[in-house]
Amino acid sequence: MNKITLIIVALVLIITKSALYVIDEKEIAIKFKLGEIVTIINEPGLYFKTPFVNNVKFFDKRIQTLDERPDRFLTGEKKNVIVDSYVKWKIADAKRFYTSTGGNIVTANSRLSAVVKDGLRNEFGKRTIQEVVSGNRKEIMRKMTKIAKKGAKEFGIAVIDLRIKRIDLSVEVNESVYNRMSAERKRIAKDLRAKGAEAAEIIQATADKERSIILANAYRDSEKIKGDGDAEASSIYAEAFTKNKEFYNFYRSLDAYKKSFNSKNDMMVLDPKSEFFRYFNPKL
Repeated sequence: MNKITLIIVALVLIITKSALYVIDEKEIAIKFKLGEIVTIINEPGLYFKTPFVNNVKFFDKRIQTLDERPDRFLTGEKKNVIVDSYVKWKIADAKRFYTSTGGNIVTANSRLSAVVKDGLRNEFGKRTIQEVVSGNRKEIMRKMTKIAKKGAKEFGIAVIDLRIKRIDLSVEVNESVYNRMSAERKRIAKDLRAKGAEAAEIIQATADKERSIILANAYRDSEKIKGDGDAEASSIYAEAFTKNKEFYNFYRSLDAYKKSFNSKNDMMVLDPKSEFFRYFNPKL
């Protein structure tokens, strides 16, 4: 084989190699003719192009993820919230994707991010902090997915899903919420203490009233019992007096002596012949 033949074979191989191209199942390709788009190829396989006339650009048709750093948004109360979200997307229209982003994934993410942030800004601006944090996250994601899908069509992108991972309060809002919650808890505690004090006063007043009634009833009953006892004692004394007058007088005198000389310091100056000492002097 001479040198010319080798050169011809090499040229044929080079031309053949440059004329053939393979599309992987993960790729989508655009075929150009002198810089103008002529064909969009979605199916994997081996394809032919005219060397030096056609060129092919390949793009990843798998699902991409836009997951940027958390960003700040203002609520309807002009309070900052920090939102962490992500978007799943893929190329839907390769021609539009190429013409709008130059086929660059970074550029596509940047433009899609602007659409998402603008939508989040509008959605959060319509809501209070309580609505954002407590209950409307699913509604926000639903509306934002719809907005992102509409905006992404301009770039030949199909939004698969949009999720809000976290919604955090800024330091200033955290302090404001904490102070408001603390004030509310203090108000509730004060109200409960006031109700407790009122209930305690009612219970105390009721107990005092019942105590007074019980003491009054007990005093009444004791006086009645005492009166009945005194009456019975008087009756017994009277009956005893009628049976033996002298013994009764003697008993009364002994009781009088006992009460009169109850202490060693007691002193009484009387005539020994007085009636008081009659039972000390048998001659009286």
